[in-house]
Amino acid sequence: MNRAGRVAAAAALAVVAACTTANAVPAGDPVSMTTGFYVDPNSNPAVWVRNNPSSPDAATIRTNIAEKAGGRWFGNWSGDIKQAVTAYTTAADTADKLPILVAYNIPGRDCGSHSGGGAGTPAAYRAWISQFADGIGNRPAVVVIEPDALAQLDCVPAAEKQTRLDLLKYAVNQFAAKNPNTWAYMDGGNATWIAADEIARRLKLVEVGKIRGFALNTSNYYRTAESATKGNAIRAALNSPAQFVIDTSRNGNGSNGEWCNPAGRKLGDTSRDGRHISGTVDSLLWLKVPGDSDGDCGVGTGVPAGTFSPVLAKRLIAGN
Repeated sequence: MNRAGRVAAAAALAVVAACTTANAVPAGDPVSMTTGFYVDPNSNPAVWVRNNPSSPDAATIRTNIAEKAGGRWFGNWSGDIKQAVTAYTTAADTADKLPILVAYNIPGRDCGSHSGGGAGTPAAYRAWISQFADGIGNRPAVVVIEPDALAQLDCVPAAEKQTRLDLLKYAVNQFAAKNPNTWAYMDGGNATWIAADEIARRLKLVEVGKIRGFALNTSNYYRTAESATKGNAIRAALNSPAQFVIDTSRNGNGSNGEWCNPAGRKLGDTSRDGRHISGTVDSLLWLKVPGDSDGDCGVGTGVPAGTFSPVLAKRLIAGN
């Protein structure tokens, strides 16, 4: 092709590219690629409603909780993790919805408390989180990485602190490398747990700048405004464009300072775009499944962590 022909062809391609770009979804933006957040048909509340159709509480729990979009937690109970994540994200993609996934399998999880457990060794965790990312592939998704793992760094034995940081950094790099249409967020604690400059320091150590940002208030109760203020303080300390998400599943009445099935809490705003609150808040998300117990404690005494309780669900609906 002569020079004139090459120039004409390049001009034509530029016009096509411009038209395509004008009509395209922003690359890597899973919110714009989908039509709302995915409702997990097999969440613990949804399963309870299906199994108890004659219960006088079934309709209330179905309407207020089971039919709302929220997070699916994956851990050492999930079986073949690649298969489990593939199935979940594929179902959401087929429905043109955005799935919310929570990776919760760090060794020494919850420092051995109510939700203790996790992968048995660092090598097992690396294999697990790598396969987790493989299960998402190019499908759109939102992922929250390891609730409490950074905030609980202080309870990790001194000799194991660097190992935990290395594992979280490995997780960040897996999602960054393998999932172009995923917004991943490293958990950053809650509004009062760790000072903003310290949690920012820890987020930098795990290379949070390679993913979308960080998550706040996971499984906690602080009001959205409190979390937004803390998030912006963390972001300022990071001195980066990191965005953040806020767990609003149980923050309708705010926090009373307790974290383990406290009385008087209430459902918060359902999963939605959060940018009306602040340009740095990507989404308000139901990360914790309302009605799932925090452990054998509080008004959930006798209910193991992660187990659904219709009594806890009703209290959150009523706010008592």
